[in-house]
Amino acid sequence: MNGPLLPSDPSSLAGYRLLGRLGAGGMGVVYLGRTDEGALAAIKVIQAEYAEDPQFRARFRREVEAARRVSSPWAVPVTGADPDAAAPWLATAFVPGPSLAEAVAECGPLPARSVRVLAAMLAGALAEVHAAGLVHRDVKPGNVLLAVDGPRLIDFGIARAADDTAITSADMVVGTPGFLSPEQAEARADALGPPSDVFSLGCLLAYAATGRPPFGTGAVDALLYRTVHDEPDLEGLDERLLTLLRPCLAKDPAERPTAAALRELIVEDTPGDPAGWLPEDVVRVIAERSATMLALPDIEPTVVAGSATDTGTAGSEPPAPSRRRFLLAAGAGAVLAAGGGLAAWAALRGDDDHETSGPAEARDWIIGVQADLSGPGKALGRAQERGARLAVEQFNARKDKPFTLTLKTADDGGDATRAGAVARAFVADKNVLAVLGPTSDGPARAVLSVYDGALLPLISVSAGSTILTAGENRSFLHARPADVEATGSIAVFLTAGGEAVSEEYASGFAATGPSRRPGLLMDRGGGDYAWETVGSVNLLLRGQGRVPYPRVVPAGTTAFRPVVADMLAAGADAFVYGGPAAGAAAFARELAAAGFDGPRYTPGAVLTQDFLDAAGEAAEGWLITSTCVDPVALPEAADFTAAHRKRFGSAPGFFAVEAYDAVNLIADVLRKAAKRPTRAQLTNSLRRAGYQGLAKKYAFDPETGAFSPSNGPIFGYLVDGGRFRFLGTAPVPNWSDA
Repeated sequence: MNGPLLPSDPSSLAGYRLLGRLGAGGMGVVYLGRTDEGALAAIKVIQAEYAEDPQFRARFRREVEAARRVSSPWAVPVTGADPDAAAPWLATAFVPGPSLAEAVAECGPLPARSVRVLAAMLAGALAEVHAAGLVHRDVKPGNVLLAVDGPRLIDFGIARAADDTAITSADMVVGTPGFLSPEQAEARADALGPPSDVFSLGCLLAYAATGRPPFGTGAVDALLYRTVHDEPDLEGLDERLLTLLRPCLAKDPAERPTAAALRELIVEDTPGDPAGWLPEDVVRVIAERSATMLALPDIEPTVVAGSATDTGTAGSEPPAPSRRRFLLAAGAGAVLAAGGGLAAWAALRGDDDHETSGPAEARDWIIGVQADLSGPGKALGRAQERGARLAVEQFNARKDKPFTLTLKTADDGGDATRAGAVARAFVADKNVLAVLGPTSDGPARAVLSVYDGALLPLISVSAGSTILTAGENRSFLHARPADVEATGSIAVFLTAGGEAVSEEYASGFAATGPSRRPGLLMDRGGGDYAWETVGSVNLLLRGQGRVPYPRVVPAGTTAFRPVVADMLAAGADAFVYGGPAAGAAAFARELAAAGFDGPRYTPGAVLTQDFLDAAGEAAEGWLITSTCVDPVALPEAADFTAAHRKRFGSAPGFFAVEAYDAVNLIADVLRKAAKRPTRAQLTNSLRRAGYQGLAKKYAFDPETGAFSPSNGPIFGYLVDGGRFRFLGTAPVPNWSDA
């Protein structure tokens, strides 16, 4: 549940007693309500200012009518509505389980059989939607709720009659990018029919099976383009799922199966008893949320017809959950059915998930490190683990320490699925007060909701995507500027030239003057990082009147010769590459083979030994901008560097000193606390703390956890003599529109 009722909220509405808020947005509030019989409902109430708009009220009336026309066990039924009330409202049966999006983020992709069962049930729901003459138009993981007896399709807010196009603007994209059909992505309102929902269902099922949207993530325009022109990413699916999904994802609507036909194709996979269709960890999440509904504060006990009355008074300890109360919350006893019931019941009765109070000295004070220690980012992960370990050891060596810190390290291998399991283990250990990591963007995005749900502080020093702080989160702290901030320095170099920068930078590359035609290469192998960084350079240059020459290459590209030839023929006199280190090395080799030795820039993902090894001499002269500092070249970090050499026998790697700073920041906040804080209290204190570390001064936006100030500091490195030479603080734009 999102939170308790506010003083301005009503206590009841149309026979429903309101228990709390499930969510709120710009147009209204969704409440959790309960009838006198004990049935729970989700009640959407529209704000008065929107209710006064006749067009908005008409749209809401259509939503109510659309939802009422659908009759399926896999669609949430309407239990009441009044679109003509002063504050229009719509009530649907409440499903306490997570959305598919939440379940995949917290528990990882579903097993293949679970996906096939999900496909059968949702295809059945869509068949009923289409039989009612409607098109849902927003089939996505967030609009599918999971219960142990099956999924529930929700949100008919933009559903329309199949032949109704009048209310849709000809150039308006309706739906959620990443789960749109090609006809939706191109805003072809006259082509939006039932096949559009089938395509979206294919996207949803691919996400459920792999944990990633089939057309990637990133900027909206990029998602729309890929949906229309690219093939979906179905890597890792078994042959049965591929046979099922490929027809659904056909670009031509006429080539897709109907929802009813799709349902018939997989009917044999629907179990007679559906309670075992979900994996145990998802069942446990459903049970925990059901238990939360049973333990709402200040609720009078409900009398169920033909049963004994629960006893108790407001403010007293909630009674142990009876089977009857559990059935009301979980829906028809589904969670107690075979195939997961024991785990669910244990989750309901256990109290291990609640933080306990007690003497601080009786508890361990653990800082977790979630890092890639064995995968593609292992160099960065190991450097951060060593920096964090050194900070803990030095803290514990202090004679005046008020407590002893313990470092707990877990390897996620840079894999998003493994990252979720690591995060859940840290969350389950109530002695873990904060976690440092993950190392890279993919795992970081995968675990945000896990840590956020537990209010466990998560501090990242190397993951750099702006997406990490773009949404609502309550426990994340970004201990560095985002990747896009490092691109401002590249734009300065391209527009001002070498003669306009500091002596350190001017001595690092030829003072060529401003670039006349910068070439920008976006490698899709870099995912969001590539889109964000190259897109940022493009916008900054165009804001200064420069017209770059952009190119995009597919993920996995190794043959860059045609691209290099094309860009040089177009007059490119400087190059910016955004993508993975392997692609940068291949691109560097082709530039060198073509005889180009002019300015070459790339943001920080290329700051790895792998790039130097793979590019060889072709790496010479490349300039990399990054948010990480080289502690060996930093006078303030001399003692840290010496201690690191003594402890580990080598110089600290990239982001080691930032990890050292982050642990010291956590320790400093803990030390200043009057008593051992809860996780939520620690998050709040960290977000409001200011800390002068060795690498930089750390401060955060208290609402989003983003690094503050967002535009600095940025550092530069030049590849010189087969190594990265630290150039110090890089120039940043001071343009009014930067």
